[in-house]
This record gives sequence, structure tokens and C-alpha cells, in this order.
Amino acid sequence: MQVAEKERMPRLSLGEEKNMVTQLLLLNITVYILLLFIQVIYRMEDYGIPAFNRDILANTMLPADPMTLLTKPWTIITAMFAHLQFWDIFSNMVWLFVFGTILQNVSSHHRLVIPLYIFGSFCGMAFYVTGMNLIPAFRPLVPTSSLMGAGAGVMALAVGATVLTPKGRVFPLLMQGGVPVWVITLIFFALHGTAVFAGGGSLTVLLYLLGGGFMGYMFMAQFKKGHNWGTWINDIFFNVGHIFHPKEKKEALKAEITTSRSGFRATPVPFTKVGHVPEHKINEILDKINAHGIDTLTAEEKETLLRASKEKEGEV
Repeated sequence: MQVAEKERMPRLSLGEEKNMVTQLLLLNITVYILLLFIQVIYRMEDYGIPAFNRDILANTMLPADPMTLLTKPWTIITAMFAHLQFWDIFSNMVWLFVFGTILQNVSSHHRLVIPLYIFGSFCGMAFYVTGMNLIPAFRPLVPTSSLMGAGAGVMALAVGATVLTPKGRVFPLLMQGGVPVWVITLIFFALHGTAVFAGGGSLTVLLYLLGGGFMGYMFMAQFKKGHNWGTWINDIFFNVGHIFHPKEKKEALKAEITTSRSGFRATPVPFTKVGHVPEHKINEILDKINAHGIDTLTAEEKETLLRASKEKEGEV
């Protein structure tokens, strides 16, 4: 019983099917390695970097020109996972891990990470293309401008995690009670601002990040009201990932995942007593409160405490 309960907790492991953070990390890193490998091939075959940029990057990055984008619609997908510079992917993957893990812990495997990442990237691209073509200062750059990277998706995760659990705490070993999530988010914003304004980065990338942050807020604001915009994306990923599984096993696994999606609710459900609450489960919840604060508890964990208190009152 104790092992079964612990398996519900999100953790970073390559074989954890429910861990969306791991899947996103692997996808981004795989694309980075693939692009790096192709670039090396181009160098070895004496094609040169200009040929690599023309043949590969031009068909991977999102163009700012709408007419060019219409001829390369697949870049809407490829651009959100593509990186070519080591520090770009290193920074994005560190923050993806941090904020993605916070979301998984708070939402109890509610499978928010991938939909929020994808919606944030789409919104960031929409802001980028629209802003580049409407803001006078950016219009001259449109024919030669393009972008790629996980920036908007990670920004959506950062804002989403902060909106979902503004008083939540992480890293309890760093300071007593842990570090508030909003402090981590401020550090994230500060580092990105420094990279753009002091590091010589292009101001146009702010459009991309702004779009991701906007979607992160809107997505979580609706989720807290009980509306999950990402359900259909999770269903698509599930069906594609289990296309060769037997029907019975597929349906059983989907039912288990659907049940785990109820980990966070905007409003508490009526109390329902379901048998005796194991003592070790109560201890785990109390440890979580001590480490991260009561605001990080999922609705399921709050119901468990409520059941335990009712049972305790019945025994007195």
C-alpha cells in the first residue's frame, strides 16, 4: 500500500509515463542533438554553415514574414522544440524542469505541463508575428527575422505555476519553510530581462516571451475555474503514444490517468468518507505541509485530511 501511494508522486525518471516534464526535456534535447549532428555533417562535407542555415534552419525556425510562414506551416511545431546554442537549451531546460515539476506536484499529475507548453508557444508565436508586422520599429526586420526555442513555452509554465500556487514553497533545504514560488519566478524574469537588455539580445524576442506569459495566465485562470483547455491535447498524445496497445489495457490506463486528473479542483467537492485513512498517508501529507506549506496540497490530499479528522472525531 505504501509503495502504491508513493508511486503517485511525480518524479524525474525516464520511464515515468505520467511525468510530462521528462517527456518535454527528452524531446527538446533530442531535437538539439539532431540539429547539432546535422550541422557537423554539413561542416564535414564542406557544405558550410550558410548551406546549413538555408537548408535546415530556414525550415525549422518560425519566420516573421506571414507570407513565408504560409509556405512553411510546419515551423509552428518545429520552432518550439528547436535550439542550436548550448546555453539557450541549458537555460530553458533548467527552468522547464523547475516550473514543470512545481506544476506536477501541485496539480497531482493533472497533465497540465504539455498543453500549457504548447499553448504558450503558439501564443508566443502569434504575438511575435503580429508584433513584428504591426510595430513600426520592427517592420524593417521582418524579411530576415525568425526565431526558435522553448522560451515562450517555459514562460507559460512559469506564469502558470505562479498563478496556480502563488503562496507555494519549493526547495525547503535552502531556507526554513522553502522558497516561495513567486520569488523563483521573479528570479526567472530578472535573468531573462538581463539576457535581453544587458546581454545584447534582440528585443523582438520579448514579443515571443510576452505571448507565452499571457497564455500562462489565461490558461491557469480558466483552469482554476474548472475549465481545462488542454484535455484534447492530452488525449491526442495518449492515443498516439498507445496506438499499438491492446484495447483493454489502453482503456484501463486511460481510466487511471483520467482519475489522476482530478487532483486539483477550483472548488472543493462535498465530503465523502471512504474507509480508514492509512497512518503513513497522513504522515506524508503532514510532511508535505511542513516542507512546502498547506497551499501546495492537492484537493485529494485535503479530502484525505478531512476524512482523517472525521474519523478521529468519530472515535472520541
